[in-house]
Amino acid sequence: MTTRQHETRFARVYETPGDDDGVRVLVDRVWPRGLSKDEAHLDEWCKSVAPSTSLRKWYGHDPQRFDEFTRRYRQELAEPEPAEALQRLRDLAGQDKVTLLTATKNADISQAAVLADLLSHEC
Repeated sequence: MTTRQHETRFARVYETPGDDDGVRVLVDRVWPRGLSKDEAHLDEWCKSVAPSTSLRKWYGHDPQRFDEFTRRYRQELAEPEPAEALQRLRDLAGQDKVTLLTATKNADISQAAVLADLLSHEC
């Protein structure tokens, strides 16, 4: 049996869903402000894969800390609960196109970007 890797990308949860989003997964630990569950158009909320509260607060979405955030976040993803959640994302990405969603203002320096990069480069 061959597993086919599909496209994994990321976006802000506040953006209008695209027809080609595939499976839409929120990867934030906290629910996005001002957004109802209906408006989010989610297939899943995978909060266990989100960075720890302490890492998120340390990072503060400071672009100068993104590389170090990425390193620390990848370490957290090796812990049991996040690793299990990451495997769930791997399984989804092996079956369909996946769009990882975050509420952060700059998705390019978010955990969704780190996860999309990680999933896109795995075989």
